[in-house]
Amino acid sequence: MPTRTRFTTWRPLATVIVAVLMAAFLTPAVAHGAPRESRPVYSYTNAIREAVWVDTGLDGDGDGKTDRVAADIVRPREPARQHRKIPVIMDASPYYSCCGRGNESQKKTYDANGDVVQMPLFYDNYFVPRGYAFVGVDLAGTNRSDGCVDVGGRSDIRSAKAVIDWLNGRARAYTTRTGNVRATATWTNGRTGMIGKSWDATIANGVAATGVKGLRTIVPISGISSWYDYYFQQGADLYDSGPDWLSDYVDSPDARARCAAVQRKIVDGAPRTGDWTPFWTERDYVKDAAKVRASVFLVHGMQDLNVRTKHFGQWWDALARHGVERKIWLSQTGHVDPFDYRRGAWVDTLHRWFDHELLGYDNGIDREPMADVERHPDQWVTSKVWPPRGTATTTLRPAGGTQDGVGTLGLTPGSGTETFTDDPSHSETDWAAHIDTPTSDKAGFVTRPLTHDLRLSGSSKVTITATPTTATAHLSAVLVDLGPDTIRDYADAAEGITTLTDRSCWGASTSGDSACFKNTAAKTADVDQTVFSRGWADLGTYASPGKGVPLTPGKAYTITVDLAATDHVVPAGHRLALIVAGTDKDLIDPPADKPTLTLDLSRTSARVPLLGGVPAFARATSGTAPASPPVTRPSGVGEPSGAQRVPGDTGLG
Repeated sequence: MPTRTRFTTWRPLATVIVAVLMAAFLTPAVAHGAPRESRPVYSYTNAIREAVWVDTGLDGDGDGKTDRVAADIVRPREPARQHRKIPVIMDASPYYSCCGRGNESQKKTYDANGDVVQMPLFYDNYFVPRGYAFVGVDLAGTNRSDGCVDVGGRSDIRSAKAVIDWLNGRARAYTTRTGNVRATATWTNGRTGMIGKSWDATIANGVAATGVKGLRTIVPISGISSWYDYYFQQGADLYDSGPDWLSDYVDSPDARARCAAVQRKIVDGAPRTGDWTPFWTERDYVKDAAKVRASVFLVHGMQDLNVRTKHFGQWWDALARHGVERKIWLSQTGHVDPFDYRRGAWVDTLHRWFDHELLGYDNGIDREPMADVERHPDQWVTSKVWPPRGTATTTLRPAGGTQDGVGTLGLTPGSGTETFTDDPSHSETDWAAHIDTPTSDKAGFVTRPLTHDLRLSGSSKVTITATPTTATAHLSAVLVDLGPDTIRDYADAAEGITTLTDRSCWGASTSGDSACFKNTAAKTADVDQTVFSRGWADLGTYASPGKGVPLTPGKAYTITVDLAATDHVVPAGHRLALIVAGTDKDLIDPPADKPTLTLDLSRTSARVPLLGGVPAFARATSGTAPASPPVTRPSGVGEPSGAQRVPGDTGLG
């Protein structure tokens, strides 16, 4: 299917007409004409709170019985009395009991009957009074569900898909975990929107990639699109542990006791070699983007070093190729929920998104810009489409300079070589801070000060030809904005926010479930340089990104390294830099050896998504511009931290 060029291309007219007519019957806010916004007209205090256990059809724990996953439901009482069916907002998560959700790490709590009292986050408080049901699903192997966590595999995805099937009358559910009394979902029209952050967002991506009927939209916040890319990039280790550690981290106590066989399959299926195996194929949702029926409202922090931005870039590009309706928010934060960096605008936008997608309201959100991008802390810009029209892949070429390791970056092919030695004690912060100084641990290439702004939107690639001195070698490539700025402090433990003591309320409350959450503010840092896109690879994967081989010392190898997606403006007066080096401390693990690598500059280049393409770059690098002060030291943002091994909320890992 060809890529759709407008966000405003929506479902066929007949579908829209039906949706609008149904919405008129579903919402008590109708006065004159079609409604544009759902209103909080239903009682949250008197809402129905119930639990069902949905049969997944799998027997992950091998006990001879199919697994049942727990789905806790909060829904308004009045529509059922009026014989009105309502849509569902669903968050399927492994974190409801082990770790908590949101900035305040909320967990589910229950009354004596086993019905949910506190549902984490604001979704139920805000949307249930507006005529939605909220369903919180415990992934198999977590909290009150049977089965075993398999980290993004069949069991994880089936946990949520089975619930959508049940909501649409295609699966069985029961009123208890072990009983035989059936539960039916006669109160819903089956239209479901999935939302969640990190692992929860990942489940939304995976379920959408099954093409399940009834899933109308997903809102993945900082979600994984391929689990291989959470643990490796092109063979380079991103963490010193595998998915078996993560499974054990979220498994319920009884699941740990009965899921040893599943744990063994995870260990065997995901070896620490970095090679692609069938285990990773099962957990690659990008390959199934053609099956996605749901619209996608994607949210990601451009400095997320937990679920790194390659995930949203490759997912977004795949969705675009298959014409999926989509919208995107990109912040300057790390792994942070938009509720904690742009709360008012987020709740309003999410409300209108669900009203449009699940109730069929013509509220105009489909005619608004596709992208919101945070350009400076709390300062946002929009793009009608994303990447913006006029963005073109532009090949930039490194060349040698007057000092070793300090070269230039331009449109003309370079010649000669540059040499560096892997130093695992140094990071991208060190390299960027010493860009104008010859150091043995990196090769840097820099434009002259720009006379005009340059905007890079999308994913870049760097092709490197390098000759190693050892049988193993890792490569890092980063793009850097050289010049002073104030940015969100993404390297801080809270990844760009400060949590305040006062609260604001978003929806209705009960004594056991408050809709009031601690406010936040931007935590900023003054910097002399900003690394805004990164990529890594094991040079041994030069022939295949999924299979590493030993290198022959003294032999040249060519590899193309994928750089993470971003949207960044290098302003006039600043310089754009490409740095090629070895181990990026705390972001990848070092190789077995400590190689020296020699770059062939004539066969090394960067392909970047540049607004205006080659003419824009030529214009920005011609003439004279005020030079930024020389960068001689790290300032502001500290070293990046890759220690977090849990795709969850800030502070979990």
